[in-house]
Amino acid sequence: MQKCQEEDCGITGGTIDKLESIPGFRTDLDIDEFKSNIKQIGISLIGQTANLTPADKKLYALRDTISCVDCVPLIASSIMSKKMAAGAKKLVLEVTCGSGAFMKTKEDAENLSRVMKKIGELAGIETVCVITNMDQPIGKNVGNSLEVEEAIRALKGDMTEDIREIVLSLTSHIVRLSGICKDSDEIRQMILENIQNGKAYQKFVELVGIQGGNTEYLENIEEAQYVVEVTADEEGYVESLNAETIGKASMKLGAGRMKKTDEIDHTCGIVLEKKIGDYVSFGDTLGYIHSNRKDIIEEVEEEFKSAYTIGKEEPEEYEHILNVI
Repeated sequence: MQKCQEEDCGITGGTIDKLESIPGFRTDLDIDEFKSNIKQIGISLIGQTANLTPADKKLYALRDTISCVDCVPLIASSIMSKKMAAGAKKLVLEVTCGSGAFMKTKEDAENLSRVMKKIGELAGIETVCVITNMDQPIGKNVGNSLEVEEAIRALKGDMTEDIREIVLSLTSHIVRLSGICKDSDEIRQMILENIQNGKAYQKFVELVGIQGGNTEYLENIEEAQYVVEVTADEEGYVESLNAETIGKASMKLGAGRMKKTDEIDHTCGIVLEKKIGDYVSFGDTLGYIHSNRKDIIEEVEEEFKSAYTIGKEEPEEYEHILNVI
């Protein structure tokens, strides 16, 4: 499974940044080590290598210069070239859309998905695109170490509703394409059993260990110096929660980059306690700011609150999976 993102250095850090918040964890593997890990434990994670689609970054830089970054055919070819070069024969892509995603609308995400699926078909790759809703952040934690901590809790069975639904959907398609099982309900039950019996978390521990990470750190993840509660100034239902605003607030704390050369502060970010559909009373906890800079907290708190729209009417149920193509 792959998340559909071209440049893995988004507002709140990329996937590699999150994993490398675990001390010692490496994704700069050579191909032989990558293959060896898979043979030993069945899983490995690797960043882009010097000989895997080396022209792609140059083409992206050219597109950026000539304002063609948002060209769907070029986005699709960039994403799919990496999967084809890696030798994938079955592919499940998570395509996010909404305020916190590159694709802002469902229609744009569907268009991109159809183009990628067609490229996959032409290359003999069975491709499924799962379009997920990122009008609000997925899960509660935004930030590198914070998201690793939430992932660990999920692997131990403590999942928010949105993470549970998205994980089960994506993994169901992966298992179905693998040919292990075709019945969706049976697949979901298999997945939940392997979470509840501890095998899912243990496999993650194996992955961290084989790629140089400190496995003891997983049970004692470092926190930022300051953890500040943010409370509601009004009451009502959360009508919207702008993921992009939350992402930018986290970036100010140091959880992401404004440019590629910026350093990431792995421990900082935001934890959300209220999301779309929740009722909020005056003084309720909206969430927490995790920061190593005291001087920025007040500014981030204002931005945090501005991400929320609170109204008197209960909103329609928030959909997590918008379509499967």
